[in-house]
Amino acid sequence: MLEVPAEWDDEAGVWVATSDDVLGLVTEAPSMDALVERLKIIIPELMALNGGSVATPLRFHLTGERTAVTQAA
Repeated sequence: MLEVPAEWDDEAGVWVATSDDVLGLVTEAPSMDALVERLKIIIPELMALNGGSVATPLRFHLTGERTAVTQAA
């Protein structure tokens, strides 16, 4: 299974995904659901370009991290 971590970019307002398991993977989307849909397209394309496995199904595990700040009223 491919590991794909994502981090929230406050400035851009998007989730940014990269992966050591998929050479060249850098993509972004405004929601995790939209990011999953982008990854379903991009991962097989990059795997094929890099000469890697394009066997079906290509499973990936997307994890997200987001840091927030709050203050007492």
